[in-house]
Amino acid sequence: FPMSTPTSQSGPPTAPRAAAGLRPSVLQLAIRDKAALHAAYMGFINGGGLFVPTTRSAQLGDDVFAIVSLLDDPAKLPIPGKVCWITPAGVPGRQQGIGMRFAANEAGEQARVRIEKLLTGSLGATRPTHTI
Repeated sequence: FPMSTPTSQSGPPTAPRAAAGLRPSVLQLAIRDKAALHAAYMGFINGGGLFVPTTRSAQLGDDVFAIVSLLDDPAKLPIPGKVCWITPAGVPGRQQGIGMRFAANEAGEQARVRIEKLLTGSLGATRPTHTI
């Protein structure tokens, strides 16, 4: 059966859509509690990342832009990044979606710091996540 797997640093075997000049996909995500944030956050990704449930097709390396609502904060967090994980439909026990690695810029760093601050004390927890 298909497995969810992270990407290597060498990149995808096919050219990502960004290279073809296409605009990044915009995804919206509302995370309402710390348990959901813990399940979605990909702290094992260098620079941080987030799993976004979606049925949209994507390729590894595609540019994405997420607009994220965190817990009770009315301000939305804009996060640019690249697809680094794909969980296809039909994987037992896993939600379909993509993992995005935060961009190595100020917006990506702000997102990582904000999420890790909210998750203080639970990052090392052994609760299951959407990825690993």
